[in-house]
Amino acid sequence: MRGKTALAMALVLGLATACGGGGGEVTAKKTEAAPPKVTITPANGSARARPDQGVVVTASGGTLGAVAVTLKGEPVPGALSADKTTWRSSWTLAPGGSYRVQATATSPKGETTTATSAFRTTTAVAATKINNVVPSAGETVGTGMPIFVQFNKDVPERAKPLIEKSIELSSTKPTVGSWRWLDKGHSFNGLPSLVFRPKKPWAPNQEVSLTVHYAGLRIGDDVFGAKDVTRRFKIGDSHVIDINAKTHKLVARKNGRVVRTWGVSLGSGGDVWADGVDHLLTTSGVHLTMDRSRMERMVSPGKKKGDPGYYDEQVPWATRISNSGEYIHENTADPACLGNRNCSHGCVRSPAADAKWLYHWSYRGDIVNITGTARRLDWWNGWGYWEVPFEKWSNTTDRKPVTTSPLK
Repeated sequence: MRGKTALAMALVLGLATACGGGGGEVTAKKTEAAPPKVTITPANGSARARPDQGVVVTASGGTLGAVAVTLKGEPVPGALSADKTTWRSSWTLAPGGSYRVQATATSPKGETTTATSAFRTTTAVAATKINNVVPSAGETVGTGMPIFVQFNKDVPERAKPLIEKSIELSSTKPTVGSWRWLDKGHSFNGLPSLVFRPKKPWAPNQEVSLTVHYAGLRIGDDVFGAKDVTRRFKIGDSHVIDINAKTHKLVARKNGRVVRTWGVSLGSGGDVWADGVDHLLTTSGVHLTMDRSRMERMVSPGKKKGDPGYYDEQVPWATRISNSGEYIHENTADPACLGNRNCSHGCVRSPAADAKWLYHWSYRGDIVNITGTARRLDWWNGWGYWEVPFEKWSNTTDRKPVTTSPLK
C-alpha cells in the first residue's frame, strides 16, 4: 500500500511540474494584435456601379494612409476625413469607366492592411448633354463677359442644383458672381443655359478657368452625365464704350483712359408695333458686344418688299450689341446725321474709319452704355444681364453668390 501511495503522489507532483512554469506559476498565452479592416465601395468586381455615388474607402481598427484611385492610369482626386478613417472621391465618376483602387490602413500597434478593388461604372448616359461653353477656349473677352454653359435640351429641375455644385470656377483675381438658369425663351441662341455673371465687371488682364464635373451626375432616374467639360479663357483690357443719343457722341475708353471719340447717329423712332414698342428706337441700358461681322445683311423686321420703310442692305464693319438687331456699324446713308441727329433704324451709325477701328479693337463682352432714348434694353435681349441688379440675379432660396477660387 505504501508503495502504491508513494507512486501516486509522485505522478501528481510530476504532472504539476510539467504543467507549471518556474516557481509553479501559470502564464497566459500572448494574444496577437488584430490588423485593421479596409472597406472599398464600389466592391471589387462590380460591373454596373453608380457613378453618382463616387468612391468611398473606410478603415476600422486603424487609419488610412495611401489611397490611390485611377481611371485609365490617371489619378482620381479625393479627400481624407479629419480622423483619417474615410476617403471620398471629390467628384462623381465617369459612366462606363474602369476604375482601380488600392488603399492601406495602419493600426495603432503598427499592423497594416492593404485592400484593392477593380470595378466598372454603368454605361447609362443621359440624353441631356452640355452642348457648348462660351467664351471659346483661349479667347480674350471683355470685362462684362458672362459665362454660358449651354445644353442641348431642357435640364430636369432636380439636376440643376447638382450641376451648379459640380462647377469649379477659378480666376487669377478673386471675383464674386452668381449663376442663373435661362430657359430657351430667354437664351440668346435658343439653348437652355446656365449663366454666370460677376457682381462687378471682371478685373482686367487675368485668366479664368471653368470645369463642369458633369460626368456621373444623376440627370434622370437612372441616367448620368456623359463627360466633364473644361474651358480656359482670358479677360483682356477694360473696354468701356459710352454712347449718348442726345449729344450724338461715342466715347471709347481703355482701362479708364479715353482712346477715341466720334459722332454717331442712333435710332430715329416712329415705328410703334402692336406691342407698344417703337422698334426704330435704339435701346438705352448696359449692352455688351456680342459678335462682329465684316459685312452684315440687314433686313427691316416685320416688313416685306414694297412696304413703307422696307430695306435690305449689306452693312460693313458691324459690331453686334443686342438680339433686336442693334449694331455699331459703318454709316451707309446720310453722313450729315453723324454727330447731329438720330436717323438710323435703331443701330448706332458711325464713320467708316471709326466703325472699322471698333471692329478690330473690341472683344466680345465689352461694356456699351447707351443713354438718352425712350426705349429700355430688356435684360433678356442679347446679353443685357447687367440690367438686372445683382441681388435679384442671384436671389434664390438655395443659391448663394460664389467667389472664384485661386487659379492653379
